[in-house]
Amino acid sequence: MAREPSAIESADLQSVLDALDDEDARAIVRALDEPRTASELSEQCDIPLSTTYRKLDLLTDAELLEEGTEIRSDGHHTTTYSVAFEEVRIALTESRELDVEIARLEQGPEERLADIWTAVREET
Repeated sequence: MAREPSAIESADLQSVLDALDDEDARAIVRALDEPRTASELSEQCDIPLSTTYRKLDLLTDAELLEEGTEIRSDGHHTTTYSVAFEEVRIALTESRELDVEIARLEQGPEERLADIWTAVREET
């Protein structure tokens, strides 16, 4: 069963356009069929790790990716990244300005728990 977009949110036009205009950033989005770490994405996309981190920052700043936490038994948890949108819509408003909206999917229980864990980690 496919999930329906649950929310349409306004976003910063320039940051979304900058992220989507970047070839490496688009390669990262294509590679994210499941949550992955920066190292996994670097290897899969054949992009240097330092560049991968910059592109992940670009995509998360544009609110196109979400950060999560992969909990490991050894206590060395790692950050994972996943796609945070279903659609990006650019429209011309009545005042003749461009507006961008991001359609997001409803989060399931696992995503909500990951968000809670990420918030706890940021607080400690």
